Amino acid sequence: MAFTALFTILIVLAILLLAGIPIAVALGISSVAAILPTVDLNITVVTAAQRIFSGMSNFTLIAIPFFILAGNIMNQGGIAQKLINFALAIVGRIPGSLLHTNIVGNAMFGAISGSATAAAAAIGGVMNEEEKKHGQDINLGAAANIASAPSGLLIPPSNTLITYSLVSGGTSVAALFIAGYIPGIVWTLGCLAVSFIFAKKKGYTGVTSSFSFKVVGKTFLEALPALLLIVIVIGGIVGGIFTATEGSAIAVVYSLILSMFFYRSIDLKKLWKIFVDSAETTGIIIFLIGVSNIMSWVMAFTGIPNAIADALLGISNNPVIILLIMNIILLIVGTFMDVTPAILIFTPIFLPIAQSFGIHPIHFGIIIVYNLCIGNITPPVGNTLFVGVRVAGTTIEKVIPSLVRFYVAILVGLILVTYIPSLSMFLPDLLGLVG
Repeated sequence: MAFTALFTILIVLAILLLAGIPIAVALGISSVAAILPTVDLNITVVTAAQRIFSGMSNFTLIAIPFFILAGNIMNQGGIAQKLINFALAIVGRIPGSLLHTNIVGNAMFGAISGSATAAAAAIGGVMNEEEKKHGQDINLGAAANIASAPSGLLIPPSNTLITYSLVSGGTSVAALFIAGYIPGIVWTLGCLAVSFIFAKKKGYTGVTSSFSFKVVGKTFLEALPALLLIVIVIGGIVGGIFTATEGSAIAVVYSLILSMFFYRSIDLKKLWKIFVDSAETTGIIIFLIGVSNIMSWVMAFTGIPNAIADALLGISNNPVIILLIMNIILLIVGTFMDVTPAILIFTPIFLPIAQSFGIHPIHFGIIIVYNLCIGNITPPVGNTLFVGVRVAGTTIEKVIPSLVRFYVAILVGLILVTYIPSLSMFLPDLLGLVG
């Protein structure tokens, strides 16, 4: 029954997605189709409605719309240029400094906004003009921009990690946030290494002649108000001053004050559009989380996770091989499915298997988020890929040759994060956040 239900879900889901049906609706229909052979229609419909409601009735979920709103305010708040100036002051002398500035800027902006596409658009839009001014390869610049943008999804605050916390049975959000720092830096360092190699090969020089502590200090002070958002929110959560949900509300208030009164980049007209856009995005994500609860019920009822676990253990009982298989499956899934629905679908399937091998839920959460973020920058449906290409005014065909080397570096990072648990667990352990 388990594999019949699984195949029904996958086949119906694939058909509906190819037909252009929204992912949330497709998840609900495919889940109901899988359970109908064993449960009466009336019972199925009532239970499905209850599961949607219970899936959305979680206090922790309030953090998602607040973080989305805070990110959208910061996106429109004029902070991209200040972060770029700060990054350029640090790496301006290094060969290929514009590439490095783009990458470091994406890590900082992505962490603040919580969106890879927003980072690629905001940072890439500014850096594209600088690269043109200095006669550098626009396609290489676009590749660096696209490859580095998802690093901010690992560096907190991160809605993807909140989603994982919910679907994993309540893994500590604070621990997940702290666990994301080193893997996010690993992703960033991989991109910086590739950019350095490209820069040396193409003979790029730095755009500044000398390193100046005065300039670094000045640009840091300009960027500091934006960077303090991360310090206040994460520091407050880890310090036990407030919860992640309360921290998200504080992030909204802080970003509003910063953008409206400090940077003076948002007026009431812009603010209304930001509220509307945030509400639309929130509605999509929350409904998706609610509908995914139907799938969780169907999987538990039909025994899909246990069946998959038995199948994988039938292949090997070596955790190295099992994690490799999981990573390959997630990499494939990530190429045609967004991060959030993929987390909602595959966490209930893979997490119990990972735990049976002694893998901590925090470590596995970082693995699955890191893995699925790669799908953001790969064809055929990588949102960040398309945004980065559009911002640079080029084509995917011209950018992919340079992107391939970035893919290799990011995959090396995935291997390190997967098989070296301390990269994820060191900071949470150090701060006493691991239960």
